[in-house]
Amino acid sequence: MIEKAIEILKMPRLGILKQVNDLSIEQLNQIPTGFNNNIIWNLGHIIAAQQGVCYRRAGIEPVVNADFLKTYGGGSKPESFLGEDQLQLIKELYTSTLDQFVVDYNNNLFANYIAWTTRYGVDLTSIDDVMQFLPFHEGMHVGCIMALKRTLSNK
Repeated sequence: MIEKAIEILKMPRLGILKQVNDLSIEQLNQIPTGFNNNIIWNLGHIIAAQQGVCYRRAGIEPVVNADFLKTYGGGSKPESFLGEDQLQLIKELYTSTLDQFVVDYNNNLFANYIAWTTRYGVDLTSIDDVMQFLPFHEGMHVGCIMALKRTLSNK
């Protein structure tokens, strides 16, 4: 079951990277009028959110470092220009964090997951609940990325 859940996350992640591959680092950092974030922040937030709701909520140290979580985690917003090095890191983490999650899941690291309710009113009582919720969250941010990209192509 976990393999299919990871595939459902991984394939859209790879697809959105292809969608923004033709954009410059300046375009990825641009915050268009009417928006409060940018494409590169949304790309990083997808990773940070997965790490937070899977690892932190289970009392486990996330795979990504604290600076990454601070830059892209819930409640954050773009604070500075993010360069090519940050983009490369995001690209690497898009699949490696999911691959590591499978290892950790199979090693039963999430057995003592702490239940909580999302801001959308969804009760998550186990890591399996989280894996059903994550595609919704990531899909919202993919939608934001596509909307941001459309504003860039209108210029």
